[in-house]
Amino acid sequence: MFLSKGLMNTKSYLSNHKHSQHIFLQKHLITSSNFTQSNPFNSYSKHTSNLHENVYHSEITDNAYDLVHKIRECTHSGRLHNHGQHLHCYVLRSGFISDVYVSSALINFYVKLDLVKDAHKVFDEIPEPGLVAWNSLISGYVRSGKFRQALSLFLDLERSSICSDSYSYTAVLAVCGQLRFIQLGGTVHSMIVKSGVECSSFVSNCLIDMYGKCELVEDAIKIFDKMWFRDAVSWNSVIAACTRNRRVEQAVGFLKQMPNPNTISYNEIITGIAQVGNMEKAVEILSTMPNPNSSSWNSIITGYVNRNNPRSALKVFDQMHLNGVRMDGFTFSSILSGVARVGAHRWGTLIHCCVVKLGFDECVVVGSALIDMYSKCGQVNAAEFIFESLPDKNLVTWNAMISGFAHNENSTKVIELFEQLKHTKDLQPDGITFLNVLSACWHNKTPLEVATRYFESMIHDYQIDPTVEHCSCMIRLMGHEGEVWRAEGMIKRLGFESCGGVWRALLAACGVCGDLKVAETAAQKMVDLESDGEFVYVMMSNIYARFGKWEDAGAMRKMMRDKNVSKEAGYSRIE
Repeated sequence: MFLSKGLMNTKSYLSNHKHSQHIFLQKHLITSSNFTQSNPFNSYSKHTSNLHENVYHSEITDNAYDLVHKIRECTHSGRLHNHGQHLHCYVLRSGFISDVYVSSALINFYVKLDLVKDAHKVFDEIPEPGLVAWNSLISGYVRSGKFRQALSLFLDLERSSICSDSYSYTAVLAVCGQLRFIQLGGTVHSMIVKSGVECSSFVSNCLIDMYGKCELVEDAIKIFDKMWFRDAVSWNSVIAACTRNRRVEQAVGFLKQMPNPNTISYNEIITGIAQVGNMEKAVEILSTMPNPNSSSWNSIITGYVNRNNPRSALKVFDQMHLNGVRMDGFTFSSILSGVARVGAHRWGTLIHCCVVKLGFDECVVVGSALIDMYSKCGQVNAAEFIFESLPDKNLVTWNAMISGFAHNENSTKVIELFEQLKHTKDLQPDGITFLNVLSACWHNKTPLEVATRYFESMIHDYQIDPTVEHCSCMIRLMGHEGEVWRAEGMIKRLGFESCGGVWRALLAACGVCGDLKVAETAAQKMVDLESDGEFVYVMMSNIYARFGKWEDAGAMRKMMRDKNVSKEAGYSRIE
């Protein structure tokens, strides 16, 4: 057992402020717990309550400056949503919506609360929105991960009579980097040069970041070399551009040239080295770097998890705890991902205790990781409890729970939760959601017509491009109903003819329903694509034997012996 005594005993320090989760842990997961009476959130709650009272009871003013100040108070507190809406109503009634500073403050208020749709409504209410309002809303969409909406709004700005500025360009460069829209990124770069803001280090740093994410490292380095003033962000951006593209030696070269490397600089190097699998070197840098922070440790944990070495990840997590390094949501989500991979229920339970003790049990990222961990450990009831107790849920949370039910073959719950998600404000299913729904249809032996409606809805109602996994799932459903003859047309229509995975799924489906003709077609496709020949021999041998074609079955078995092919043994992954 790698977890230290101190970490294992964290269950003795759980506080009462999250009583329901503590009772849950006590009843279902741990045998004995001594809960303390301390509540680290009491002082914060008291402060927030006083702030609400001060803002709410202050008199409404006809002064735009005071209105901006009150809106910003609500924004900075993050917990005065209702009063912010009251101020919004007053702004509309009093006509202050046309004031550029008041309207921009309102947009920023909704953006900070991740209510971008409400921010857009404010934007639409402004008679003549200024550039600040445009930039605030575009940046809000970027921060919320709604990159296509941000891009659409930027294009609207370009078509308007208002000229974009450096803030507009940097926001859309972030979009280009995330979506890897290199052509658009190059166009924006040209616009930046024409507008004369390329000399800004802030803009140049964003260009370096965009080119790095689009895998054009040389272009990123060219921007860096042209800069007459480079700040720490410039150096870290070019280092990150190299590490993201596995040019670790080049990144180390920039680190050595950097005047005063900071923690972020070293963290980028650690991440890059961990990505290429040299974990010993990554750990060495962690142990020698000045002022390592939680991100430094997180990079090592993530590196081990990604290398399918959760035991080493747990050792680092344990050492992080012993060294008193502050853990954050990313720490817990990473280590829980590793625990989930090996189905280590006991380790997951102990980490859950740490999560509650440190107050991360309401964090949506950690909550989603806990749901995933418990589901993969076969504890779907525990996962459902976490899901229901989370005050806020994003799409990852919903997908984790839907996936949990799917993997534990509770198809009824999958469909039930999917229907709830469809009617949840500001959320809509994505490709992962539909993959779990189709998987549930397969487990539940749902009629092919019903599954097909889900599949078509994904494509036409939600504009989601089907993947190989979606296609393979539909093929398995066709196999259950003996309609594999429909699969070849679907494969061609979706453009997956050169993908061995879909033909493998089709051959497996033929094995279920016993369609020899389609099986031979799928097997020939796999041979032509040089895809998983061992699977072809095993499946065709079984299918020929099923039809009494013993000579063909014997030929397949002889080829298996000649190539030393054998079936893999099964195993369990839950501790």
